[in-house]
Amino acid sequence: MPIIYSKTKREFITDVFSNSIENFFVRETGPMFGPSQMEAIRDSMNYMDKVINDSNIPDNAGIAIEYKIPSSSRRIDFIITGKDINKNPIAVLVELKRWKKAEKTEMDGVVKTFVGGSVREVEHPSYQVWSYASFIKDFNTSIEEKNISLEPCAYLHNYEKDDVIENDFYKFYTEQATVFYKTDAKKLQDFIKKFVKYGDNKETLFFIENGKIKPSKGLADCLASMLKHHKKEFTLIDDQKLVYEKALYLSRRSTEINKNVFIVEGGPGTGKSVVAINLLAELTSKGNNVRYVTKNAAPRRVFEAILAGVLTPTRIRNLFSSSDNFYNAEVNSFNTLIVDEAHRLNKLGGFFGNVGENQIKEIINASKFSIFFIDENQRVTIKDIGRKEHIKEWARSLGATIHEAELPSQFRCNGDDGYLPWLDNLLQIKETANETLASIDYDFKIFDDVKSMHNEIINKNKNNNKSRIVAGYCWKWISQSNPTLKDIVIGDYSATWNLKEHGQAWLVHPASVTEVGCIHTCQGLDLDYVGVIIGPDLIVRKEKVITDPTKRATTDRSLRGLNRMIKENPIEATKLSDSIIKNTYRTLMTRGMKGCYLYCTDPETQQYFKERLSENSNKNIKYGSSSGESISFDK
Repeated sequence: MPIIYSKTKREFITDVFSNSIENFFVRETGPMFGPSQMEAIRDSMNYMDKVINDSNIPDNAGIAIEYKIPSSSRRIDFIITGKDINKNPIAVLVELKRWKKAEKTEMDGVVKTFVGGSVREVEHPSYQVWSYASFIKDFNTSIEEKNISLEPCAYLHNYEKDDVIENDFYKFYTEQATVFYKTDAKKLQDFIKKFVKYGDNKETLFFIENGKIKPSKGLADCLASMLKHHKKEFTLIDDQKLVYEKALYLSRRSTEINKNVFIVEGGPGTGKSVVAINLLAELTSKGNNVRYVTKNAAPRRVFEAILAGVLTPTRIRNLFSSSDNFYNAEVNSFNTLIVDEAHRLNKLGGFFGNVGENQIKEIINASKFSIFFIDENQRVTIKDIGRKEHIKEWARSLGATIHEAELPSQFRCNGDDGYLPWLDNLLQIKETANETLASIDYDFKIFDDVKSMHNEIINKNKNNNKSRIVAGYCWKWISQSNPTLKDIVIGDYSATWNLKEHGQAWLVHPASVTEVGCIHTCQGLDLDYVGVIIGPDLIVRKEKVITDPTKRATTDRSLRGLNRMIKENPIEATKLSDSIIKNTYRTLMTRGMKGCYLYCTDPETQQYFKERLSENSNKNIKYGSSSGESISFDK
């Protein structure tokens, strides 16, 4: 739900007086908020009640508590809406903090305070609420269409004013979002009255809550302006900002005798690649000898295709690198190496996997500062060795200081935290509390006909070329040597794997929407809608998800070496192959920011997914029909 609590000022004051706010939250959200969070909400609402209880703030002004920011899992604490002096819609955004003190840091927009049981680096409250306002403007079409003004501010209602929060170091952000302190209730009240002159009976809240979501900025599409014009295309919020600033700080501090390794964990859609590319652009603009490094070629090829004609080929080559390329690099020859999708690192490099000693060691050895973005649940081949513990072992052996962080915020799947745990349950990767998709705002459909699913993806792709079909690697790539052949044949449906001419950059070629991609060409990249074909390597029998590595195509190299492993240790080999196959489909099913469409080649497996979805009440959970406009895939 975008807004948990939405009422008028008059109703809000009544609810606070009757102590019914907490009951409302429990009724509407269930266990979403724990006891400590509810205590914080109750405490802060009592303060806000006193602030807005003024006859000059209209009784029919709108009040929203916990507004979910589009395409993220983050929420704005408090919003007051109405109309300004010119009768135009306006919303005052209030970030509420219970802090009592904070410390200045050397990182832009970052302070230290006691939160979550210890002193931590967190966003400056002005940066936080300003970034939220910027994010809403970027994603919600109603803000522009209805000419809604957003006025962000922060209220630290337990904080005595000092020289930390309004230090000149944070001046840019405090000018964007005013800070109010413990004794500033009257000032905050006057601030609200300055902007909200007339009530709107929650009309502005309606526009904000129901505004159409703009297409998300494509990372690849923004890269050119970021590198060429040093223009910031993304407003980093919450954990993204903290990781970004920490990385810049460590990059500045790292030397040959003070090597640093920064390990950043985060699941699909947490913004790992967004932070990585922003770091590449920023450090490059400062003359830093930096490289963006991946084992998987697909992200590099997409970025290189976008930059062709914008930067020279030499400059492009100097920005992007395979993880294979550091086995003979000089020690500390790079200022910074940014390793995206670090879970995909291999032990050895080269086409035959026989060059060098260890890619983790070689990357740390070659740079004064290295940052590894990692998600261990996205290991999809036997050769993938990227593990947090392995990185730490090599860092220690090479004398580097280890730093760790996590990107828990969810920016994929319409920003809903529930989708990934639901997938983990569905694929039986691990048991979670998310057994249904009820209340999750995500377009998930099951199609009985694969051709209809592909038709729908083609229709979705007409909007902005950001929808594709992918599949488990269960069909041989016979079109590689003969483009007239069809690789994937299912009934009267036939299609090819991504053509050799499109290669790893198939994602940016509009014509490639009629092709089918695999894990090797889409991991680390985002789509709006993804259609997933689950092949015979994953089936369901008697409610149990079973994987069968023998159903993988012989042209797939991700399980190469499994037979030898089975002879040496059959239990561990089976466990590993099961994990890889399930992780593969989990990764494929999380490529879509707005929706995932599914087709299973096995009827019993198809029925299993249908039954799981039939338990849901969400209106967005549907079954795709086999009717619709016919599109030929046989050309």
